[in-house]
Amino acid sequence: MGRLDGRVAIITGAAQGIGAAYARGMAAEGASVVIADRDPGAAVVEAITGAGGAAIDVPTDVAIESACFDLVAKTVEAYGRLDILVNNAAMFTAIERKKFTDISFEEWELVTGVNIKGSWLPCKAAIPAMKANGYGKIINVSSGRFFKGSTFFLHYDASKGAVVSMTRSLAREEGDHGIRVNCIAPGSTMSENVLARTNWRGGAPAGTVATRALKRNEMPEDLVGACIYLASADSDFMTGQTIVVDGGSAMH
Repeated sequence: MGRLDGRVAIITGAAQGIGAAYARGMAAEGASVVIADRDPGAAVVEAITGAGGAAIDVPTDVAIESACFDLVAKTVEAYGRLDILVNNAAMFTAIERKKFTDISFEEWELVTGVNIKGSWLPCKAAIPAMKANGYGKIINVSSGRFFKGSTFFLHYDASKGAVVSMTRSLAREEGDHGIRVNCIAPGSTMSENVLARTNWRGGAPAGTVATRALKRNEMPEDLVGACIYLASADSDFMTGQTIVVDGGSAMH
């Protein structure tokens, strides 16, 4: 018996990388999974269904409100309910690291817009469906950088700080409806897009590993356990919290 049997989960940004690892892990625990990504999620769906799980791909731009409401509608149409939302999608590897004075207004607007709206709008769309069941789990994704005062990524760091704040405020607003809102803060994780990055200014993998109590690279699979815990009944009396999963680099 899986820890997520009978549950339905939307995972944004799940066509590859960390999101795909979340999707595979949740499906293995019995959840029916919806892949919500601008990129095609067919390969992840095939991997899940090939292993006996349930999954569909709903291409979605999480920064567009109508797309998020359409995502939830298609999820409920396919599976009859919605229990879990993982807000994993964000701009990260496409952003060049630079001094804050070199960030253009347009780039600041793009990064903060996508990363903040891309968590807020899926919540806005998903919460009514969760209220209908009197139960829900929202798992936002911030960054371990929020706790460390890191350099050369101010727009990204500001957006991920907003996600922590949103987590706390939504937990207060929605607790009476049985909706728990928590957050995971990963460290630098070696997904395929991160491994392809060449601009590591101020944050090369070796330098990051040196700051950890557990001195090795972080892999997408390292984050799956925390995500399943927050999605499952094991964390039903937990809300408004942020779990740092980074090998002991940031401690709070």
